[in-house]
Amino acid sequence: MMQKGDFKSLSRALTLVENNLQGSQELLKSIKPNPDIPVIGITGPPGAGKSTLVNALINKLSKAGKYVAVLAIDPTSPFNLGSLLGDRIRMAEQFNKPNVFIRSLATRGSLGGLSTKTIEMSDVLRASGFDYILIETVGVGQSEVEIAGLADITLVVLVPESGDEIQGIKSGLMEIANVFVVNKADREGAEAFANNLKKLSGQKEKSIPVISTVASKGTGIDELIQLIEEGNSNINSRKGLLLAEKAWNLILHQLGAAYDKQKLQQDIAEASKDKDFNLYQFIEKWTKRS
Repeated sequence: MMQKGDFKSLSRALTLVENNLQGSQELLKSIKPNPDIPVIGITGPPGAGKSTLVNALINKLSKAGKYVAVLAIDPTSPFNLGSLLGDRIRMAEQFNKPNVFIRSLATRGSLGGLSTKTIEMSDVLRASGFDYILIETVGVGQSEVEIAGLADITLVVLVPESGDEIQGIKSGLMEIANVFVVNKADREGAEAFANNLKKLSGQKEKSIPVISTVASKGTGIDELIQLIEEGNSNINSRKGLLLAEKAWNLILHQLGAAYDKQKLQQDIAEASKDKDFNLYQFIEKWTKRS
């Protein structure tokens, strides 16, 4: 376990893991992540106020003396594959707090809004003495379900204007939410929207809590933290499923790393010149050869 509060060593360890540098696998095999530290996924459509909600949670938790780590998953720049760092700008007020650690992470093309390295980096954080780990996704529609394979507790953040999308919510995000957060609840239609969500969640075998917040004012944050605490005490039944999902994602990532994408581009460009080219035959031959 790394020394609690040693953010310089932690940053170096995360850089090692994120970039798959020499020694990263040895580091990962040597750490002992604490399974009792909750990983809280915060997802939802763009504009729902996820970063503002994260800010409000940090303020409450850090004031209570808790050590909080945040992985802010930013969209990848199409030019240099780096993070656009939008969340770092929005969370500027948090950077001088000695018990708050924030790291931006580029999606690097991951369809679910989560970098393939997020699982490994969250385990490094779990071995570093934090009380809470918050992971905020970019919010990219139905593929947000990827967060459910990583987080112990998933908060789905919505706004009253999402009312027209209620059926889409039912078929998608309803499946992954542990808590629905109706943010910007001081807007018109917020109460009706929250009630509709409660009706929908009540149709499931186990209803999903719905809480209203105004994150910019800190309203409802205490109640949300209480729900997180209650949810964390009930996650033992999901631990096996979560571990299997994490293992599956890591195995797929390692299998993918065995193939050279640049060579694939060159080979398929050449093979596709053949008038009888068939993509699936090509894949079968190429994967066996590679």
